Amino acid sequence: MKYANNILETIGNTPLVKINKICQEVDALVLAKVETFNPGNSVKDRMAVKMIEDAEADGRLKPGGTIIEGTSGNTGMGLALGAIVKGYKLICVISDKQSKEKMDILRAVGAEVIVCPTNVEPEDPRSYYSVSKRLATEIPNSWYVNQYDNPSNTIAHYEQTGPEIWEQTEGKITHFVVGVGTGGTISGIGKYLKENNPNIKVWGVDTYGSVFKKYHETGIFDENEIYPYITEGIGEDILPKNVDFSIIDGFTKVTDKDAAIYTRKLAKEEGIFVGNSAGAAIKGLLQLKEHFKKDDVVVVLFHDHGSRYVGKMFNDDWMRDRGFLEVSIKTAADLVANQPQPLVTVKTEELVYHAMDRMKVHNISQLPVEDSNGFVGAVNETCLFRAFVADKNVADKPVKDIMMEAFPIVERETPIDKLSKLITRDNDAVLVHLGQEKYHIITKSDIILAM
Repeated sequence: MKYANNILETIGNTPLVKINKICQEVDALVLAKVETFNPGNSVKDRMAVKMIEDAEADGRLKPGGTIIEGTSGNTGMGLALGAIVKGYKLICVISDKQSKEKMDILRAVGAEVIVCPTNVEPEDPRSYYSVSKRLATEIPNSWYVNQYDNPSNTIAHYEQTGPEIWEQTEGKITHFVVGVGTGGTISGIGKYLKENNPNIKVWGVDTYGSVFKKYHETGIFDENEIYPYITEGIGEDILPKNVDFSIIDGFTKVTDKDAAIYTRKLAKEEGIFVGNSAGAAIKGLLQLKEHFKKDDVVVVLFHDHGSRYVGKMFNDDWMRDRGFLEVSIKTAADLVANQPQPLVTVKTEELVYHAMDRMKVHNISQLPVEDSNGFVGAVNETCLFRAFVADKNVADKPVKDIMMEAFPIVERETPIDKLSKLITRDNDAVLVHLGQEKYHIITKSDIILAM
């Protein structure tokens, strides 16, 4: 009979899958190392178990101990599998930008999950780096994994993933492309591949808001490059010891929007249901296509499974809220199609106070002004400010005393280009006639978000 003695024995030997539709414009053969076939559905299973076994071997992790780690979710899942099989407790410290699915999965496999704020400095006592370290000093018989600086992270990929890729491509691989977070994957695989063929190029995929690309190119750790980003699993605001920059030939950066869009493309066009960093990786590969020739073999690694992003990148509302959803916006009607709020107006005889209150309640910056004959004027924050500076008692005067000219009115079929020209320094909105007595407003912000 053929069977595994426990779930840990099923880690590794993941398949290489050819990418077809998305990479039609790439001359080379593009193969994806799909790490979702690991039991914890990510590449992190490999290094998680390696780190546990090495810590057991040298006595850092003792029987009945507690494993503590700051994680984006995937390493936590790998550690959870190891903890279950080997009899340890697990505490995962995770940042609040990670998907709810990741948190729920970790709890489902018995981990205690502590959520920390994302938008704080790494040294801040509230950061998931700091909280992990603190817990390891407070909890008896505990071990802080520290995947960022733990050499077993890199060694796992040098011993396992690198040899698998070399064997599966029969040594014909010419380029390796992968997202960089802790650095263990790119450094371990890259080292193994270059030892077997120094001509192999290793490319890292970074994200905007991360320091890797500039540091690699200049040696400068630029704090001005650090800002919040949405993409999960890649990029850092620190320099982990596992990132061996000497192994990496170059970086390319991918935007949050492109990473999200290409995550969905992989599912819809290739049938490969993978996570956010995979979308970034394949888009990064496309950005590097001029480096590849016809006979090249390019391997890109997909880190984790799409089920961890169902509430985010695979959710239309989430994508639409961030302006990531690919929609065709050609006319005024397209622009207002997903704006449920009805048109808010003010009457000529209402007081300026009423207009100010209405703008505050609805969180808007301008109002059309109407009377019994239709739209006759408009008010916005600028004209209200000017009126208030000129007369401190303006709030008790009728709107008609301070209103500007009425916003232009266009029909629903009006092209966006034509509509955009109607918005000027003196006019910051346009009304769209949607039929009968129904109108909607389009502002400067609406057009910018649709670009």
